[in-house]
Amino acid sequence: MVEFLELEAQDGVRMPWNVIPGTKQESAQSIIPVAAIYTPLKPFPSMPVLPYSPLRCRTCRSVLNPFAIVDFSAKLWICPFCFQRNHFPLFPNYTTLEYESPSDATPVPMVFMLVVDTCLIEEEMGFLKSALAQAMDLVPGNSLVGMITFGTYVQVHELGFGHVSKSYVFKGTKDVSKDQLLEQMNFFAKKPRPTTGVVAGSRDGLSAESIARFLLPVAECEFALDSVLEELQKDPWPVPADQRAVRCTSTALSVAASLLGACVPGSGARIMAFIGGPSTEGPGAIVSKNLSEPIRSHKDLDKDSAPHYHKAVKFYEGLAKQLVHQGHVLDLFACSLDQVGVAELKIAVERTGGIVVLAESFGHAVFRDSLKRVFQSTDYDLGLSSNGIFEINCSKDIKVQGIIGPCASLEKKGPLCSDTVVGQGNTSAWKLCGLDKDTSLCLIFDVVKKDIPDAIGQSTSNQFYFQFLTYYQHGNGQMRLRVTTLSRRWIAGPGSIQAEFDPIRWLDRSLIQLCSRFGDYQKDNPSSFSLSPRFSIFPQFIFHLRRSQFVQVFNNSPDETAYFRMILNRENVANSVVMIQPSLISYSFHSGPEPALLDVAAIAADRILLLDSYFTVVVFHGATIAQWRNAGYQNQPEHEVFAQLLRAPRDDADAIIKERFPVPRLVICDQHGSQARFLLAKLNPSATYNSASPLPGGDILFTDDVSFEVFLDHLQRLAVQ
Repeated sequence: MVEFLELEAQDGVRMPWNVIPGTKQESAQSIIPVAAIYTPLKPFPSMPVLPYSPLRCRTCRSVLNPFAIVDFSAKLWICPFCFQRNHFPLFPNYTTLEYESPSDATPVPMVFMLVVDTCLIEEEMGFLKSALAQAMDLVPGNSLVGMITFGTYVQVHELGFGHVSKSYVFKGTKDVSKDQLLEQMNFFAKKPRPTTGVVAGSRDGLSAESIARFLLPVAECEFALDSVLEELQKDPWPVPADQRAVRCTSTALSVAASLLGACVPGSGARIMAFIGGPSTEGPGAIVSKNLSEPIRSHKDLDKDSAPHYHKAVKFYEGLAKQLVHQGHVLDLFACSLDQVGVAELKIAVERTGGIVVLAESFGHAVFRDSLKRVFQSTDYDLGLSSNGIFEINCSKDIKVQGIIGPCASLEKKGPLCSDTVVGQGNTSAWKLCGLDKDTSLCLIFDVVKKDIPDAIGQSTSNQFYFQFLTYYQHGNGQMRLRVTTLSRRWIAGPGSIQAEFDPIRWLDRSLIQLCSRFGDYQKDNPSSFSLSPRFSIFPQFIFHLRRSQFVQVFNNSPDETAYFRMILNRENVANSVVMIQPSLISYSFHSGPEPALLDVAAIAADRILLLDSYFTVVVFHGATIAQWRNAGYQNQPEHEVFAQLLRAPRDDADAIIKERFPVPRLVICDQHGSQARFLLAKLNPSATYNSASPLPGGDILFTDDVSFEVFLDHLQRLAVQ
């Protein structure tokens, strides 16, 4: 396993099976699919960036890699994918390489289109204006910026007209086509509309002067942008007491997409939407204006009784398609105590590789610090890149079922595509409009070999090869290609098939089948059951997954569920594991910081616990520690050790928060306090109100959930049958 962890550090790839089932039947019986989680832009300090285009195979177009067989005397390399003979140079030590295309073209600047909700209370408006002003100070001076505000109407601000504030207004209920937009915003006032050709961008019919009215380098429109932000006020249209504000979110996003499609098609552009409440107007409305109609819940979605849901999702599917075609990204910053429509918007954000942040207020640190991180270029730089295309090549006995993650199918069908589709399937190429150094894709494969040939002892006949190619526009504006080539071997072995889908039952059934197939036991003897060290903590992981917010929707709104799943779908393995099975560190006088079991037994009166559940970081003080802190002992010179004990988890929490995006919520709480629930909800309920009494100074959970011990006992009894 060590060698594969080293390879992961070198290539950014993690696979659940590093030895692959040799046939289709074997693969089906292994329960967990052949898959890979790949982080295309993971930073590798030692990886060379080559200043030329890659050398490709003449037949299958795969890129030269260390697994090619080399004939030095003939100066040839043989492609491991199709066995074509090609001429070389070769870099034999690097399974991941990056190529920078030689180009005389000026690097293209990034484009940020701000779409700002004005149906906010004055306090929220103040928070948002302040955060946007700070963020604009961090934007690189050559980046282009545009501004759209919306409420009852959509206003597109002309930042190029700096003398007074000037904007173009669109009705919130009306769908505006690109042609109507161009006419209404006087794009052809000084230069007549071309009779032929595409009307988009300065190269295809629009004058650079007309584009610069709405998209300007930050350095040039600083005054105009500051003026618009300062004058920004709450939507002026009155809202009756029994109604919600008229908020035309979908129309504003549609106008933003069409404007960017007209002005900067194919460039690295991001629509950054700041939304503070539910959409009530236009094709993407999630609820009516009447407060008597509640916003859809999970129950409504299950019963198909959410009247606006399907229409809104269909609209955002169309918007996603438009943005993917243009190569543009939709980022979502949703800050409200109410739902805003993240569940409906999810498809457009996910397909374009956008980032999503969900917080309770524009004044909350989760929003404020996350927005700053987008534009920071320090050690915690997100490495925002754009305009990516991701392609796969693999050995003929493997096919691709699809990708789960922030991408959109480019519908490149061919012999690599499996008949079974998972996520974005039926293609071997995907569009990544936006990606960063943590963006991760989960690739699902299909073993298509029907049987095992006799001569498997030959030199490379039991090797599978995968090659991942990521073309993208680097943050510096240059186009690059990153190539990662992997080799894994297959193995044949002796050989249950899964039924209909219900998440928890499916998880349970899959776990039982996996343990039954790979466990060591005597039939019908649960006490004899054991798993190999590599599988031993897997049941515990599934136990926490069953209880997590990704599977359980109780107590979460559709917006929250959509948010959690979007983040899970784009993160790497280490971060995904923390979301499902949080880490718990214990601090005490008796020892240094040490990992603790994610169990209610970890709570003690004289201990501090630090829980990292990815979205929330909790510093939990035991009852005695809290009493001493409230008495102020940490301020007395003779109790410096206590002061250090209080500081240590806070410092560690700050370190976690600094490098994470979106910035997690920090909760500081005490045993028996109201916010202790943030920790208690994640712990194994080994001591509950109707079971064993807790350890002295410990705690009990008021829950009817089964404990891990009961779960494991059931698992062992079923697996050995």
